[in-house]
Amino acid sequence: MIPESGQHSVLMAYVLWIFGFLGSHRFYVGRPISGTIWFSTFGLFGVGWLIDLVLIPGMVEKASEKFPARGRYDYNVAWLLLTFLGMFGAHHFYLRHWARGLIWLLTGGILGIGYLYDFWTLNQQVQAAELSKA
Repeated sequence: MIPESGQHSVLMAYVLWIFGFLGSHRFYVGRPISGTIWFSTFGLFGVGWLIDLVLIPGMVEKASEKFPARGRYDYNVAWLLLTFLGMFGAHHFYLRHWARGLIWLLTGGILGIGYLYDFWTLNQQVQAAELSKA
């Protein structure tokens, strides 16, 4: 197993992989294009999802290099909230984006379309939240 150097962990990637048909594990490691493909094709019809079992440790290592920040906000918590409670805006409330969280809560993630947008941008949102607190 690869040592954890950033806030992205192999264990979290595998937890998100369980729901790999959404591609959330690929978004988590900073691969939004392939994440969107997995999201649209249910993990490349299950084949890509199974192949990812072997690829996840390498993807996490690269993500930890790209998103190394350790601070007030935890990437893992933000990703769990987006993946499992995203339609209610829980990840926005966690990052103290109160207005955005309220909009998500009232509209179901802007009718679900904003869900994919946040899959694309959550790593950057966590980084921005870290910078804004400084």
